[in-house]
Amino acid sequence: MSVEIVVPALGESVTEATVAQWLKSVGDSVDRDEPIVELETDKVTLEVNASEAGTIEQIVADTGASVAVGAVLGLIGAGDGTAKQSKAPAKAAPPADARKAAAPDPTPAKAAANGGAMPAARKMMADYGVDPGQVAGTGKGGRITKGDVQAHLDAPAGPTASAKAPATVEIPAFERPAATDRPQRDREERVRMTKLRQTIASRLKQAQNSAAMLTTFNEVDMTALQTLRKRYRDGFEKKYGVRMGFMGFFVKACVSALKSFPVVNAEIDGDEIVYKNYYDIGVAVGTPQGLVVPILRDADRLSFAEVESGIGALAGKARDGALSMADLTGGTFTITNGGVYGSLMSTPILNPPQSGILGMHKVQQRPMVMPDGSIQARPMMYVALSYDHRIVDGQGAVSFLVRVKECIEDPERILLDV
Repeated sequence: MSVEIVVPALGESVTEATVAQWLKSVGDSVDRDEPIVELETDKVTLEVNASEAGTIEQIVADTGASVAVGAVLGLIGAGDGTAKQSKAPAKAAPPADARKAAAPDPTPAKAAANGGAMPAARKMMADYGVDPGQVAGTGKGGRITKGDVQAHLDAPAGPTASAKAPATVEIPAFERPAATDRPQRDREERVRMTKLRQTIASRLKQAQNSAAMLTTFNEVDMTALQTLRKRYRDGFEKKYGVRMGFMGFFVKACVSALKSFPVVNAEIDGDEIVYKNYYDIGVAVGTPQGLVVPILRDADRLSFAEVESGIGALAGKARDGALSMADLTGGTFTITNGGVYGSLMSTPILNPPQSGILGMHKVQQRPMVMPDGSIQARPMMYVALSYDHRIVDGQGAVSFLVRVKECIEDPERILLDV
């Protein structure tokens, strides 16, 4: 009896995922609880494990397919891979002489029906309004590749194609034509956006459309912080087993500033302002799939070592694609560090429904005029605070950033909370 491989519950408000990749193929043996397929949602990538030991009998949802919670991804049959492969599958290949006879004249419709299409090819056919039944698939198992679609588009248009040409996808006026009018289309590649990338795009645009965003800047002299790190870095790492970085100081500085200016830690809910007496700090982490913002819970209650350890653990989970929904929801304020990529200055975009986000940047030696009139080369960092001007006034935003600057330039303030 076959066992269904189904899409598990994906978390609150998440109802759909994309099949990122199959880790097993039809005929492969699997053990109970062994990962067999990866799904990608708009927040995380997760693995689906085998509920029973057996053999992959059928793959229902190909890579790139969108699937809902509870949908069947494939089937696991009894036996091991060797045994299963020895059995003739439901769609057995025809004898060699039959294949030879049929080879010169494959029908495009049959190739599309039997083999399907690669994700990039499906996207390209949708963009160009191409009927899959009219494309001859040359990929493995008769699957349609992007090259097959391109060859179909480059072929002389017949009566059927001419009749269908006007009924292609509607294109907004501000977009460049996406059909045959693109002169360099043979040098372009179309890849479907991942769920994560779609969500990033949607949320960032939502922030721009809904919030009255404004950014204020300041610069921080990192001399005292660098001196402190140099003095205690080795002993700190030996005692706590975690590296002493800049981010822990900025988290603590932001918590101090949020306590002094609570409106920056608040959010708008309808016609009300929700003030939060807790400090769940989101720390932006870049991954190959895109930017994610895992949450460091109750940062005000954590020691400095716990903050650094927590940030390290979340960053590791993000890079490994192991973040859970709980790791990504409910933050009150966000910190992003473009300086690790060399950014000297930027205007970060709010992470809705939060009202503030701090941008850190590259530390760079610059000549500074000191109080005694001398000029010294000092390690300086530009910092930026983007905020929702609907509830955060300019004075509060500037004062918040000054408070962060004071805490970083005189780290003892963080310890003494002054």
